[in-house]
Amino acid sequence: MSTTPSLSSDHQASLIDGKAFATALREQIREDVRAFHGAHGVTPGLAVILVGNDPASEVYVRNKAIQTHHAGMRSFMHMLPETTTEEELLALIERLNKDPEIHGILVQLPLPNGLDARRVTNAIRPEKDVDGLGEINAGRLAIGLPGLVPCTPLGCLLLLKDQLGDMRGQHAVVIGSSNLVGKPLALLLLAEGCTVSVAHIHTRDTAALARQADILVVATGCSGLVRGDWIKPGATVIDVGITRITLPNGKTRLVGDVVFDEAVKVAGRITPVPGGVGPMTIACLLKNTLTAAKLLVTGKAE
Repeated sequence: MSTTPSLSSDHQASLIDGKAFATALREQIREDVRAFHGAHGVTPGLAVILVGNDPASEVYVRNKAIQTHHAGMRSFMHMLPETTTEEELLALIERLNKDPEIHGILVQLPLPNGLDARRVTNAIRPEKDVDGLGEINAGRLAIGLPGLVPCTPLGCLLLLKDQLGDMRGQHAVVIGSSNLVGKPLALLLLAEGCTVSVAHIHTRDTAALARQADILVVATGCSGLVRGDWIKPGATVIDVGITRITLPNGKTRLVGDVVFDEAVKVAGRITPVPGGVGPMTIACLLKNTLTAAKLLVTGKAE
């Protein structure tokens, strides 16, 4: 049975409102897009490719289009059938790479069976790789060069910087080592001067490591993995996970990788699920699209 250390019997962590932060960020991007167009006569364009008819992905892609338009950018949707071949997909990417009206290209993952996600992702021109998942951008991040960073880790970093400011010397523990979140976020935190530990499936005592964290980021997709007694009192907790569970009454709800009701009594700050990291992902996609447009038009990110 998990026990929960507490700061005081009535302690409650401050909630990190990712929804409000993302809303403010999108409004700032909208102003920046307007200024960029005024200076250069260019409207940033984002192309999103969806292969197949996964209902959840379709909803997510359409939401991206709505947010793109709201930010004053152009949205180009490419909804391809499940039968699309890899050669056809690569040919479309090559056309978009050459299209001067397209500044960002995103291929919605996962792809249907038979399509090589790595090959497809690496076919995107690095300057247009707004998901930041291509090997060129991953390598630039690893050696500390500027590039396009995956959206979810970037969103986590922006929330942390807003909450904590200077993070130099803090011990950050990232639970999860995926190429999508864990690894890039660990590199971003390292660049901020944190001492970084990464826990993964082979880590011998993840709970003991987590208890050392001033900053604890959990990105595993395992709902309820992190209990209250894994958390150092006063730590900042970023919960990236999101899973829909069915309750005993048959209804469903979204939960994170952290047992929120326990963690909120121990942590100093914590992101809720939903309403924490999730809204930041699309906001950071828009931020990356504007950055890509600046790089392609002026040669500089700012």
